[in-house]
Parts: sequence; structure tokens; C-alpha cells
Amino acid sequence: MQKFIFPVIIEKDEDGYFASCPSLQGCYTQADSYEEILANIKDAISLHVEDRIANGEELPKIGQISFTSVEVSA
Repeated sequence: MQKFIFPVIIEKDEDGYFASCPSLQGCYTQADSYEEILANIKDAISLHVEDRIANGEELPKIGQISFTSVEVSA
């Protein structure tokens, strides 16, 4: 069994948690708790990776990642 590491973004708002994997387009999920969102995004990524492998698609090569926040005025 191969192991992969993918970056994920987890956001919290008044409705709960939202997680996405920017390296895998369309790979996202939501949940009510932090523990649940971690389990959900792991499952979503696993299914996405399994599907790509089954279809003979390449997985993205993950390079260096930077994450920051910016303030804007509107």
C-alpha cells in the first residue's frame, strides 16, 4: 500500500468546518467538528487517489507550499 501526503485547508465558520485539498481538484468535504473534518478529508482524498490510480491517471507532484493570510479592504 502506497502512502501519500497532501496539503489540506480547513476552515471554520458558523455552520461548521469545511476542508479541501487544493492539489486534487474537486476534493472537499464538510463536518460539524474538527475531528470529523479530519476523518472526512482523509476519506475524500483516499477515494480520489484510488479513483485516479484505477483510471491510470497520474497524481500531482507536490512541491513547496506556502500559506498566509492577507487583509483587504472593501
